[in-house]
Amino acid sequence: MLREIRIQNLGVIDDAVLELSAGLNVITGETGAGKTMVVSGLGLLLGARADAALVRTGAKTAVVEGVVEVGPGHPASLRVIEAGGDAQDGLILVRTVSAGGRSKAHVGGRTVPVSLLGELGELLVAVHGQSDQWRLRQPEQHRFVLDRFAGVSVSEPLGRYTALYDDFHEVGAELRHLRELARDRAREVDVLRTGLEEIEAIDPLPGEDLELRAEDERLGHSDGLRASAGQAHALLTGDPESLYTGAGDPDGSNSDVAGQLGSARAALAPMTGHDQCLADLDRRLAELGYLAADLGTDLASYLTSVDVDPARLAWVQNRRADLARLQRKYGDTADDILLWAKESAARLAELEGADDRADMLEVRLEALRHDLTDCAGELSAARCLGATDFGARVTSELSHLAMGKAVVQVAVGQRTDPEGLSLPEVVEPVRFSRSGVDDVEILLAANPGAPARSVAKAASGGELSRVMLALEVVTGSGDVPTFVFDEVDAGVGGKAALDVGARLAALATSAQVIVVTHLAQVAAYADRHLVVRKTDDGHITASGVVAVSGQERLRELARMMAGVEDSDVAIEHARELVAQTGAASRR
Repeated sequence: MLREIRIQNLGVIDDAVLELSAGLNVITGETGAGKTMVVSGLGLLLGARADAALVRTGAKTAVVEGVVEVGPGHPASLRVIEAGGDAQDGLILVRTVSAGGRSKAHVGGRTVPVSLLGELGELLVAVHGQSDQWRLRQPEQHRFVLDRFAGVSVSEPLGRYTALYDDFHEVGAELRHLRELARDRAREVDVLRTGLEEIEAIDPLPGEDLELRAEDERLGHSDGLRASAGQAHALLTGDPESLYTGAGDPDGSNSDVAGQLGSARAALAPMTGHDQCLADLDRRLAELGYLAADLGTDLASYLTSVDVDPARLAWVQNRRADLARLQRKYGDTADDILLWAKESAARLAELEGADDRADMLEVRLEALRHDLTDCAGELSAARCLGATDFGARVTSELSHLAMGKAVVQVAVGQRTDPEGLSLPEVVEPVRFSRSGVDDVEILLAANPGAPARSVAKAASGGELSRVMLALEVVTGSGDVPTFVFDEVDAGVGGKAALDVGARLAALATSAQVIVVTHLAQVAAYADRHLVVRKTDDGHITASGVVAVSGQERLRELARMMAGVEDSDVAIEHARELVAQTGAASRR
């Protein structure tokens, strides 16, 4: 609920604070005092379009602040937290409008787009003014109002219908997708099957391309490899039987590395016992000797392993060419080719099973259509029953709101659609959506003999506000915690005005209600009475808002009834009115 609204520099209002309470809050004041600015300020706070003309003359900025009490789990709190604002101790909303027309919004201490105020407004406040009956001007809202009134009798089949509709839509979309891509699917199957057959014919192995490349290098240079290894072996060992002549010393002296290392150790041997450093060097020479011997053995082994095999070389090169053809199409390496084959085999199995999948979906879709039809019929019947009761109860309410001759009906109908659902009681298939098969419209015959028309077209501005009041009373507090009615009593008076006040008080038992009124019969029902007062110092006119009670409230009611606030008769009449409405509210 709205706990407080502060308005600064808006129209004639200089600085006013409206401290609101639960129940019925009534705002009154003389004509031109600025009651409309209170509603305009509230509109700005709820995301209405800013107008620089609203900024008070001489002021740079108009500011409207609001404090809203909501629980931490309320959708408005969750939306503010999602936007980065603080909602721990309720919501603080701020809207500023500069004299240049620029507008800013803050929620929960964070700067936010003005559109967020609009979102929060729809969750927190329903404003019903003579030109702001958005719920009755939107056809979809007529169905929403009826469903809310009908309660579980509609919500239960609607929940089942919605779940079936979602399944039906999902299955239908998948089936349409399969059918639309049938030709493309056939082409893809051919491409995949050809690729898999080509890969299967060559049958690459993991890492085979790298192994073949190394073997190709080795076989292609076998002569050079043998020559280099043989020469190194001869130089290392001094083997005169080396496979390659000329590998040893030209003069035939013993120039092998192992012999030279042995000679070096022989030269050191007589003296190693006299110096530890020289002994260490001798050990290192011994290690080199062992390494040279091992290396000589390894080179000899390598010489025997290097074969010149032209047939093997040809096979390797042909195999590499086969793999290269696959690599150009399916991947850079043999592993990539195998991965493509694995994924393509799975995709091929999926595509080849698509026809079976489509057949299964068709059966499933038909079963869902049958269940959806049954549930839609049940939902439609529940709405028709609720519509009869709803129309009667709203008509009864209007009889207490100076619209005693008005009759409200709720029409529940369907529109034909060749692709729709075939209900048993309807000749042609009907259009269906996620909310069912029904078009709901609230109709009003304002006078006897007048045709029933859509309520948004058949009612005047004041009548529309009273119809909205009747709807809210009949359906309960609805889905928002606060209702604002701007001169809902326009065009009524006397006993009818008392009835309007009583209905507002009834609504205020389950929600916060804020009413701008000029009738004392309505104001007398207030739980909190706020008065907009205008002051004039001869140069500047300004308005403020004060809460009145006791004798001061009686004086305001007297002014509203008789035009004067000092008349003892008028004050006594006001006292009787408060007593009368107090007794009425206790009944």
